[in-house]
Amino acid sequence: MAKNKMNIILGIDPGLGHTGWGVIRRQDNKLSFIACGTISSKPKDSLAHRLLFIKDGLQDVINKHSPDQCAIEETFVNKNPLSSLKLGHARGAAILTCSLNGLNPYEYAATLVKKTIVGAGRADKSQIAMMVKTLLPKAAITSEDAADALAVAICHCQHNTMNKLLESA
Repeated sequence: MAKNKMNIILGIDPGLGHTGWGVIRRQDNKLSFIACGTISSKPKDSLAHRLLFIKDGLQDVINKHSPDQCAIEETFVNKNPLSSLKLGHARGAAILTCSLNGLNPYEYAATLVKKTIVGAGRADKSQIAMMVKTLLPKAAITSEDAADALAVAICHCQHNTMNKLLESA
């Protein structure tokens, strides 16, 4: 039986103020931590400048880690429509950056990410960070946003593997 090739996966938790990113390696059924961080824009900067800052930050991550695949959290609708719109802008900048680099981002709902990682779709950020640290014991998690991005990458590995198994059946 042939071994699966190694994949480098970039997970993104988009946000206009803080965009979390996490890079993991999947080889066969083993996941390992590579890096994570947060791209934080300045609230007083213009929207265009903040989006460019997110794009440039993600471009640096892509250049440094050369991911094969990318996964991003879907936008959820807040009670405040302006917050949802701002999140959508940040998400668009992230998707465009990935697409310009030949990565077609897979999209996952926040509830699916939480259910995959913690087992409950309404898990809080501390539960997610704890499970990410359990699944990736060498992870040097720098923020909740970075932990969420690693969770998105792990979720992608779980669901992408399942989708490939279903396709080959």
